Amino acid sequence: MTAAAALQESSLRSLPLLARGKVRDNYAVGEDRILMVASDRISAFDVIMGEGIPGKGELLTRMAQFWFDKLGHIVPHHLTGEDPTSVVSPDEADRVRGRSMLVKRLKPLPVEAVVRGYLAGSGWKEYQESRSVCGVALPAGLRNAERLPTPIFTPATKAEMGDHDENISFARMTEIIGADLAERVRTLSIALYQAAAEHALTKGIIIADTKFEFGLDAKGTLTLMDEVLTPDSSRYWPVEHYQQALAEGRNPPSYDKQFLRDWLEAARVDGQPWNKQAPAPALPADVVAHTAATYREALERLTT
Repeated sequence: MTAAAALQESSLRSLPLLARGKVRDNYAVGEDRILMVASDRISAFDVIMGEGIPGKGELLTRMAQFWFDKLGHIVPHHLTGEDPTSVVSPDEADRVRGRSMLVKRLKPLPVEAVVRGYLAGSGWKEYQESRSVCGVALPAGLRNAERLPTPIFTPATKAEMGDHDENISFARMTEIIGADLAERVRTLSIALYQAAAEHALTKGIIIADTKFEFGLDAKGTLTLMDEVLTPDSSRYWPVEHYQQALAEGRNPPSYDKQFLRDWLEAARVDGQPWNKQAPAPALPADVVAHTAATYREALERLTT
């Protein structure tokens, strides 16, 4: 399969388009539901690549549905359980089959619920400077990629398209959404992470960190929404490479977008490093193929 087979943008005539995100195209289904169509778009450093990853939208949808089902006992989620093909015209059914979720329309909370079980990425950079991450104090002497004594909750504000999410303290989150709601989001997020991380370990995968999104329904019920625990929103590490990477002070190879990010970090545009602004450098076929294979392997390991 070639990059030309990737679905960069969905197009439905039978439903009004609400918005296009970095990956998903959202269509209104009446006043109370949304059809979320996962494209094959991929972004890095908050820039959408010009090339898609064939099959990525279907893989993300299957993984999200797997986790929504497995974690449904912890918190309500936004899936309606209805067949997405039932709300589009018959000639459009194949465009949404396998890559769509029909969900409840919610009022999204304006924060990202990030949980970190390991020290990596921006958390590692901040720890080196302050021995803390997003205001959460941590013990001295931790190494890059090291497991934290207990998972920590480090929220962020949602950025507009093209901007970067901004890490915030729990105190700032409380100011934004209120103390009671903030505490419930933190408690549920950590519970979700711990349950998912325990399952993933039985499949040979470490979930280093992840982010959740929540919304409120018409009755004010806190509800898990958007995607959940996919390689787009999580840092997955294979267990078999972890100890050596930790000893060497580096992150293990990831079942996520890290391969793409690493390639982009080394990419040159007109002889200069890419400035992480659109447009992104064109992705070679081998980078596209490797990224697609990584997503497939993550799904297969977790669900079989």
